[in-house]
Amino acid sequence: MYATERQQLIERMLADDGRVAVVDLAARFDVTTETVRRDLAALEEAGALRRVHGGAVSPERTSTAEPSVAERSLRRSEAKERIARRALAALPTGAGSIYLDAGTTTAALAAALVARTSPSGCEVVTHSMTIAHSLAGVSGIGLTAIGGRVRGLTAAAVGSDTVAAIGRLRPDVAFLGANGIAVGAGLTTPDPEEAAVKRAVVAGARRVIVLADADKFEAELLVSFADLSDLDVVVTDRDPGTALSRALRDADVEVWIA
Repeated sequence: MYATERQQLIERMLADDGRVAVVDLAARFDVTTETVRRDLAALEEAGALRRVHGGAVSPERTSTAEPSVAERSLRRSEAKERIARRALAALPTGAGSIYLDAGTTTAALAAALVARTSPSGCEVVTHSMTIAHSLAGVSGIGLTAIGGRVRGLTAAAVGSDTVAAIGRLRPDVAFLGANGIAVGAGLTTPDPEEAAVKRAVVAGARRVIVLADADKFEAELLVSFADLSDLDVVVTDRDPGTALSRALRDADVEVWIA
């Protein structure tokens, strides 16, 4: 296979998965890792990718990149709905309390709660204005909305008042979103204020469940807000891959595939 052909295939793989690994590419193309690195260097020079440790990512996948909630709601919606339905199994039995983090996959879980044939009887707490709006007035679901300054990009309350209010809570289960989940960095997000809110949720919850589609695997954003060892379950739509699966297993984290 010529270098041009390999590079075209690498670009297609990036378009599909958002990330490629040097070792995997070398095995797939039956070439040396040095050859793959030369291919990645040529593609980076052309602006087609950004090299990271062990591989490369799409050029727009930087540590501060953050699409709006409206943009994210259009991405991988079917996978998010499957994840949400699978996550229903983690609801506390009987009446209990759950925290719903801001995000499109947690919003899908809120929609799944509403669609249940029998009332859950649970108390839902959230700082997401989108989720609060979708649950307001739904029979069988109690709702507490945490206020604060609302970020337009995510429609979520942030700031010291928000963090302080969350710090007084001890929900039975917290369903958390993340922009990235990686072996070294744990859970990450681009914005420091969003990270502070998520960190408070993790600290207070009795059980922490992350809802993350496969696009989040091995992505590392600017701010880390939780270690893998802080988690109890990761609900996703695809196997996380060898390295991340091993790290989650070593941290005693269950992985549920939707």
